[in-house]
Amino acid sequence: MLLLNASGCLDALTAPDVARSLDAFVSKTITPEPRQGNAPVRIAETDLGMLNAIGLANPGREVFVRDTLPALRALGVPLWVSVGGFSAEEYAETCAQLDDVTIELNLSCPNVDEAPESAAEIVRACRKVTANPLYAKVSPHSWDMGELARALEAAGADGLSMVNTLRGIALDARLRPTLARGSGGYSGPALKPVALAAVYAARRATSVPIIGMGGVTSGRDVLELVACGATHVALGTVLFADPDAPTRVRAEIASELALLGVESIDDVRDVALDSVAKVAN
Repeated sequence: MLLLNASGCLDALTAPDVARSLDAFVSKTITPEPRQGNAPVRIAETDLGMLNAIGLANPGREVFVRDTLPALRALGVPLWVSVGGFSAEEYAETCAQLDDVTIELNLSCPNVDEAPESAAEIVRACRKVTANPLYAKVSPHSWDMGELARALEAAGADGLSMVNTLRGIALDARLRPTLARGSGGYSGPALKPVALAAVYAARRATSVPIIGMGGVTSGRDVLELVACGATHVALGTVLFADPDAPTRVRAEIASELALLGVESIDDVRDVALDSVAKVAN
């Protein structure tokens, strides 16, 4: 099992030691043109998590490929590049310029307008132009996650990243939205049951690798995602408050395995699916 960061939750060049404590680093989402992002206020804490409406702020594809990507390679950590866009063509153009990385297609950012094409159409367009491993990052809002997983696999996705943030709103003391944009992406501990259900449904529908994420703060959370079908796990919001989370979580995984009386994380893989199948039978 690999331990990664969720895209946008870690700046590897500012915190290289944290990035090196992961098994792979996932970049912030890159778009064809530079983006300043949404106007502030664009981050707000809530009782059980965080809202963000960053709006895909990034230096743009040209600067990323020319300057940022070589600096990230120098860290010596396997790289995943998150790719965004506002049409299937834009996604594909960026993918065609990336070599020797795993690509994560951000198909579900709640803070910007989405591409008119379906997620499967975007994956299909990108598959035509790159041989790099291609993961599709999906929204938790899909009612039939199994159907979506099958469609993305059929379109050429090598794996799935799930889930992205939920759309949410928080109000201030005057009953006005705390974020300038109104709504934003909701993340944090309260997202975990949603992530577990999404991973569970996708695993029942497909055998491709799944990066589970959403509300992961502990080693126990990692095991729960793996039990529901995740192949690997990403840390997100927790990294803002606890940069040492990767090291702590690894230690907690070992402790949790000991409590369960098993030797390897592989011993808990898919057990939630297996137990439900046994009850159903």
